[in-house]
Amino acid sequence: MKKLFAIFLLSLIFSDLQAQKKYEANWESIDSRPVPTWFEDAKFGIFIHWGLFSVPAWGPTAKDGVGIYDRYSEWYWKGISDPNRKSYAAFTKFHNNTFGKDFKYQDFTKDFKCELFDPNEWAKVFEDAGAKYVVLTSKHHEGYTLWPSKEAWNWNSVDLNPHRDLAGDLMKSVRDKGLRMGYYYSLYEWFNPLYKENVNKYVDQHMIPQMKDLVNRYKPDVLWTDGEWDHSSETWKSTAFLSWLYNESPAKNDIVVNDRWGKETRAKHGGIYTTEYDLVHDQNSTGMEINHPWEECRGIGSSFGFSRNEMLDDYSTSEQLIHILVDKVARGGNLLLNIGPAADGTIPVIMQQRLRDIGKWLKVNGDAIYGTRKWTNAPKIEKENTIYFTAKGKDLYVITTKWQESPITVTGVKSGKVQLLGFNGTVKSSVKAGKLIITPPALSPAKNPCDYAWVYKIENVL
Repeated sequence: MKKLFAIFLLSLIFSDLQAQKKYEANWESIDSRPVPTWFEDAKFGIFIHWGLFSVPAWGPTAKDGVGIYDRYSEWYWKGISDPNRKSYAAFTKFHNNTFGKDFKYQDFTKDFKCELFDPNEWAKVFEDAGAKYVVLTSKHHEGYTLWPSKEAWNWNSVDLNPHRDLAGDLMKSVRDKGLRMGYYYSLYEWFNPLYKENVNKYVDQHMIPQMKDLVNRYKPDVLWTDGEWDHSSETWKSTAFLSWLYNESPAKNDIVVNDRWGKETRAKHGGIYTTEYDLVHDQNSTGMEINHPWEECRGIGSSFGFSRNEMLDDYSTSEQLIHILVDKVARGGNLLLNIGPAADGTIPVIMQQRLRDIGKWLKVNGDAIYGTRKWTNAPKIEKENTIYFTAKGKDLYVITTKWQESPITVTGVKSGKVQLLGFNGTVKSSVKAGKLIITPPALSPAKNPCDYAWVYKIENVL
């Protein structure tokens, strides 16, 4: 009860501080806003890429010899339209053979019916996965919105198929489960005539009013922008919008934004920093020390949107995904794991299976994930690491992604009660040369508390 009261009190203090400060329309002021603590406590979220691209549901894969950015099925319209893209030949070959040369992207609206979409079922899947927040694509680069946006008149899910406010329906179901909910939003639109002709008018007359409508209508917990790379944040008028978001909007106290607000802003400005399949643009982030709240986003496969071209080997295993979660959290980040629903509104079974396995693991080991922070004394994480650390209060968690029978040495810790999460037996430990030595217990299949990774909790050592 005391812990709950303390959390409530801190939340009130944070909200009060937010209400008092005025954020000006410049990066120095915008960047001074703390990231709401709920985000760093949450650790695991679900990304959802869903839209008209879910109808063709196709993208090249590794076997087609293209890089990760060229495998995204949500880029289908650009893929069949831009000869300069490396994946153009693969996209056009598939499109012409499957739908015909004269079949327009806009024609996919008739088959985006979402007839099996049950937002309550989706929310239950996310809850069972152990996720604490959800981010849905409200609008991708194609411009089609999943809510009745007046700026996207006759190019949204209410005016056209499926004649339903998908963003609003899912928001209600997710929040009914006690989870946070937000939206992905693309700043640019590939083929919007106003964007192509006059970006300033596009920003003033289309983009900013549309984003404000999204925020005012749903009060999201996350606004996850993208498509920023064509222009600077000054052109996008990002700081002016964020000043409104933080000072005046109905979501001002709790909303989390990312760093995709201009071609110069990733890992520099905004809210949380973002990596994508371990990339920041084209730079590999796996060895980076990120001393700022951050989040890795990736698909279970190599595409965000559902791709029927992906085979089993294109999907990460449950073990790999749990190890990715452990790695990101131990490095101080979150994991935003993407699913790509089908056009009929179902979540592919293989994705459900992966999420269920993660949830099963988190039910045993969530204490080492939720609400934790990077241990400041942890050794540098290398690619070959199998032992990771997280910290919460006075407790330290040792996460091993490969079961080892030999003793585990923890440097910088001299004593503390040790337990293996999910295991009812005793875990022996000793101190030698100022180091804590943990002796792993002998486990039978019947006593093994979980699969894929194991957690030792050391109490009252920090």
